[in-house]
Amino acid sequence: MTRISIASVRQQLAAALGSGRNPRSIARLVLAVLVVLNLVAAVAVLKPWEGSAGSLEERAASLRQELKQKQTVVERLRGIVSKVQTARDDGDTFMSSNLLDRRTVSSNLLDELDQMARKAGVKQKEVTFAFEPVEGSDALTRAEITANYEGAYKDLTQFLNLLDHSPRLLIIDSLAATPQPTGGVLEVTLKLNAFVREALVPDAAREQASVAVPGRAQ
Repeated sequence: MTRISIASVRQQLAAALGSGRNPRSIARLVLAVLVVLNLVAAVAVLKPWEGSAGSLEERAASLRQELKQKQTVVERLRGIVSKVQTARDDGDTFMSSNLLDRRTVSSNLLDELDQMARKAGVKQKEVTFAFEPVEGSDALTRAEITANYEGAYKDLTQFLNLLDHSPRLLIIDSLAATPQPTGGVLEVTLKLNAFVREALVPDAAREQASVAVPGRAQ
């Protein structure tokens, strides 16, 4: 590569001045020399002929690493989405298996309570239902059940055990027992809580309501 020294530039400028050239021509010459010097300095600093292939390879390696990290994040998010969907499906299965529908809860739960009472040898009397919305949930309603039963202490104890193991998640809120004139017979008033599904039910159906169902003879 041809080197342009400051001394040679000075000599060319001195010769131009001594030759009596037009000042504009001298100015153009000075600018041209400065441009050449700037280009030479830029080439010397940047050295585009050195390391260009290596720089591209480093950039490519960096991009590959960045892509791999983003793919890892995507796979992790896919796993989270899959777990959320599985949990949602499990929740739906649990609700459909253990919670009754709001439209049929009165008759179905009444039948189940009656079957447990018969199995324990207890007489089921009047049963009433009241419904309250569950705060923060549009899919669930709380059913408040007040039920009256009559039977011997042993039979009532068995009935309570059946209630405790019911798949309907019945919660015993309170219990009051009153002895009857007939020897060994107790009359029990139970207050139970249960949760029911509100799927496909209008908002009006979730307002508080109550329904009384007469007792059934054994």
